[in-house]
Amino acid sequence: MVERADINSVLSDIRALRSQMNQPQGLDQNKAIQGQVSRPERSDQVRETPGFSDMLSQAVGQVNDLQQTSGDMKTAYQQGDPNMDISRVMVASQKASVSFEALTQVRNRVVKAYEDIMNMPV
Repeated sequence: MVERADINSVLSDIRALRSQMNQPQGLDQNKAIQGQVSRPERSDQVRETPGFSDMLSQAVGQVNDLQQTSGDMKTAYQQGDPNMDISRVMVASQKASVSFEALTQVRNRVVKAYEDIMNMPV
């Protein structure tokens, strides 16, 4: 029989994730309030900016990796893997879902911009 996750462990996982999400934001706000924002470092090297297609292909690859990881975790949980708990599976599933939705929105905006450009009078 599959062992269910304890509600206290799920709640502690959620609290830990929430504190991780809020931590960097709080540090930036404190620095801004205290006037201690670090200045940008000077660099003598010229950084090459990646192309849009490279960035888009990296994003698609990352979304694909998240979805494959999520699928693997779901399969492991369904097969009764004792090391896989439902909270980790659900968090991975939501990460994959949100990243896919964000990628879909980017795609929709790119297609809309392309259509707008193509419909411009010359």
